[in-house]
Amino acid sequence: MSKDNIPAIVVGTGFGCRIQVPALRAAGFFVEALVGADPTRTAERAGASGVPRSFTDLETAIERTGAALVAISTPPLTHADLVFAALRKGCHVLCEKPFARDASEAQLLLDAANTSGRIHALGNEFRFTPQRATIARCIAEGLIGEPRFASLVQVSGFVTQFREDFPDWWFDPVQGGGWLGASGSHSIDQIRLWLGEFDTISASISTTGLKDTAVDDSFAARFRLKSGVEGVLQQSCGAWGGMTEITRVAGTEGSIWLETGQIRFADRCGEREIPVPPDLALAPPPALGGDPRQSRLDWQIMAEVEIAPYTELCRSLSAGISGQQPASSVPMATFADGVANMQVMDAVRASAQDGGGLVAVASTN
Repeated sequence: MSKDNIPAIVVGTGFGCRIQVPALRAAGFFVEALVGADPTRTAERAGASGVPRSFTDLETAIERTGAALVAISTPPLTHADLVFAALRKGCHVLCEKPFARDASEAQLLLDAANTSGRIHALGNEFRFTPQRATIARCIAEGLIGEPRFASLVQVSGFVTQFREDFPDWWFDPVQGGGWLGASGSHSIDQIRLWLGEFDTISASISTTGLKDTAVDDSFAARFRLKSGVEGVLQQSCGAWGGMTEITRVAGTEGSIWLETGQIRFADRCGEREIPVPPDLALAPPPALGGDPRQSRLDWQIMAEVEIAPYTELCRSLSAGISGQQPASSVPMATFADGVANMQVMDAVRASAQDGGGLVAVASTN
């Protein structure tokens, strides 16, 4: 199959319109259709995004468009049925995170994808963010020696500030809402990519600014990796005020961290900035579409953060579908990573239910 103009369908009219449609186009896909729950609203959003057709049933959309790729950005509760439907129709699949309801369901999706022989990808686009990709390379090349300690802390008021703009499902834990799934899944994937698989974890899940909802807006975890790295992962999106963020990994020969957008490194010889290598830099993001929601502040903030790395993810996906070598050296997350990430999130939830007790993370495949 040619790498250019691979026909694609996007399922989901929120994140799907905000990020997936423009990113897929910029990567060379042709977005044939948008699939949503409400026919009128879906048609309107497809038109605003310049997508030629709209449907409310995925299998019908695949049959009528001949799509080769299905990109899914619906509530996590619905992911399994949509993935299975896409695979039955012979499509490659890009699924958003959190991947599934739990690791057991995630494993079923991975097994089905492997049996189908189709390319499968997970929406962990922040792997391609230049600063994160550079840190991953520095660690892999031994710059800090043997990694021993990691601290990833983030405190913001994102959900409290933009609460009215979040979809209703996000506040329903049954449908997969909450901050652990939304942001924790990215951080867990980042830790695994940088430092290896999780061994044990002790965690809590709580609410800070969303006290009248059933979902979490905060979590804290102390973890140990199979490599012996000890670390802390702590986040809240329910604290008012600007963002405070610490991302730092210390090893036997030095430390590397993010500071106001710069990558900093220190060892016994002093401290310096680490530049992003040219091959890890990203192209400017594509122009936003005509959807009027693109003018909202929350959409603009997330588009600025997500769309460039998501485009790179889609380029790697396109290369995989076409049987070519991806241009980026950063590995694309697959359903196998989805299983591993869900195993860690399951352990976080199990520990939180046990009052922070130490929980062993299930082994990955």
